[in-house]
Amino acid sequence: MPHKRRSQAWSELKQTGNEYFKNGQYGDAASFYSQAIQLLEKAGPTKHLDLSILYSNRAASYLKDGNCGECVKDCTVSLDLVPFGMKSLMRRAAAYEALERYRLAYVDYKTVLQIDCNVPSAHDGTNRMTKVLTEMDGLSWREKLPPIPTVPMEVKEKLLQASAPAQAPAPNTQQNGIKENDKPGKTLKEEGNALVKKGEHKKAVEKYTQSLKQDPAEVTTYTNRALCYLSLKKYKEAVKDCSDALKLDAANIKALYRRAQANKEMKEIKACIEDLNTLLRIDPKNIPAEKLLLEVQKTK
Repeated sequence: MPHKRRSQAWSELKQTGNEYFKNGQYGDAASFYSQAIQLLEKAGPTKHLDLSILYSNRAASYLKDGNCGECVKDCTVSLDLVPFGMKSLMRRAAAYEALERYRLAYVDYKTVLQIDCNVPSAHDGTNRMTKVLTEMDGLSWREKLPPIPTVPMEVKEKLLQASAPAQAPAPNTQQNGIKENDKPGKTLKEEGNALVKKGEHKKAVEKYTQSLKQDPAEVTTYTNRALCYLSLKKYKEAVKDCSDALKLDAANIKALYRRAQANKEMKEIKACIEDLNTLLRIDPKNIPAEKLLLEVQKTK
């Protein structure tokens, strides 16, 4: 019976971490993942897969907050527990790239492509690293690479089966007649995302602004820029971006939550509560929203 309670506790902590991550509260998400890891490590050696996922999730939180060193550590632990996990490899590659450890990033991107050659972001990463390493080391850059591990065939098959439902589209996949790689503003948005991971929010705002000039109907660019404005304490700008996002998607959780955060900072308590109540009607189990609502209700 105690073991059952422990199992429920870590899974609930993981779910809470997921909710905070979804709302852009990456520090809080990492804290809940840490608590879940501590509990699960006490459960014994049979929980390797669950532990690997938790370490990978915490790594994603660190990456989003620009804490690339801790991201690398957690991804490495995750991969020790479950070798060749694609999410952990991709997150570690992105962290290595941000840390300018380009050879190691190249190895991780290439390892992902051994598992699944149809991952666009791994192709993009490999191409970026090839360009950078050629500029650094000349045509002999491959000679300076660490060994690239060989992924066993049985591991490839197992990993592909496990990840099949969530596979990203191939590079030439068309959506509504538009090739994903040809979508306007995509590159600028990704550059903005990379800057956010490094904690360079002011530069990220510039990239998102350029991206929106090319694709003004991209909801996530507005919510991403709003997150930057919150970090820069430009709350009016954050409110405007969230409002623009909600004009395009009235049920957007991130836009509602981030506008509520901005309104709280500006002492616009009524508007903050309205957004949180709307959010909770859409997602009744959103723990960060519930917590923020309790906080602002105390200030009324």
